[in-house]
Amino acid sequence: MKYYLIAGEASGDLHASQLMSALRRVDPEAVFRFIGGDLMTAVGGERVAHYRDLAYMGFVPVLLHLRTIFARMRRCKADIEAWAPDAVILIDYPGFNLSVAKHVRAHTRIPVFYYISPKIWAWKEYRIRAIRRDVSRLFSILPFEVDFYEGKHGYPITYVGNPTVDEVHDFRAAYHESFDEFAVRNGLDDRPIVALLAGSRRQEIKDNLPAMLRIVESRDDCQAVVAGAPGIDAAYYERFLRGRSARVVYGQTYALLTHATAAMVTSGTATLETAMLGVPQVVVYHTPIPPVISWLRRRVLHVPFISLVNLIAGREVVRELVAADMTDAHMATEFARLTGDAEYRRQMLDGYDEVARRLGEYGASQRAARGMVQWLVDRE
Repeated sequence: MKYYLIAGEASGDLHASQLMSALRRVDPEAVFRFIGGDLMTAVGGERVAHYRDLAYMGFVPVLLHLRTIFARMRRCKADIEAWAPDAVILIDYPGFNLSVAKHVRAHTRIPVFYYISPKIWAWKEYRIRAIRRDVSRLFSILPFEVDFYEGKHGYPITYVGNPTVDEVHDFRAAYHESFDEFAVRNGLDDRPIVALLAGSRRQEIKDNLPAMLRIVESRDDCQAVVAGAPGIDAAYYERFLRGRSARVVYGQTYALLTHATAAMVTSGTATLETAMLGVPQVVVYHTPIPPVISWLRRRVLHVPFISLVNLIAGREVVRELVAADMTDAHMATEFARLTGDAEYRRQMLDGYDEVARRLGEYGASQRAARGMVQWLVDRE
């Protein structure tokens, strides 16, 4: 069968690539056409566009590129109609993907699957109407989404487990490099590593990385190592690292976390990956006009946390320093606890174990693939 996939960022590229591999195991005749990244390209198929060509973040960048965004959206919709896949598979990225889903439902008979739900449980809950109308089946990777969709809105979904469990498991089974080997290969010294995961987009990096570097490099008993985001060139990082001792490593985020003593992480899938790899962390996220955003967050967001770790646990496992709470003083205090308070670290690691139990067993991508193929077979 023919599958058209759309992923709009690095984490979506990773999860979509795993799903594509699983689909090929379930459906050996699977053919792919997609908007995505290098990992999806490595699985095979025809890439229509790279996700970085769509990844505009923030009100002003989106506004400045509206013409480009709309043009690419029109081309994508026309391309789906022309290629006529057996299914369209959308991965997160709701602003773009929900528009595609609406068009596909209105103009074709192609079923639309959503893999990795839009985070409408956090805000823009009204989007449930579009999902109910335009999405044939939603395959969820977060356990609390079952209560939200089915309990609150009466919209049946399929919880398949979380692909991060699979990805971390597979990495650990294959990776055997020692700390010394990792350090020598990346030009590091023998001090403990603090991993900095500052986001996958330029604006996130610009907003978060300088403060992360200030805190970690204020001490000489550890070294800062930045996880380079796919699609962000070294020259962009250099503007923040010039004159500092911190290094950037690319394509090695899991290896970096394996050898890290602690981590500073922006919100997103990275918080969950850090937890699954057992690294104590603090979640930081800068926003413009912090006091205003903090006020809006309390009134607009429908959830008490922004990190997946805390949302899945249903309590604060990791500290979140967001908007007005993201100050150098707060970051320094939390960093000292992460690196120097053994009991605090133990409690956080116990919380990670709780999160892992709630996520469930290995095999999320395979379960999602089987569910999609079976849905299509039953439809015939």
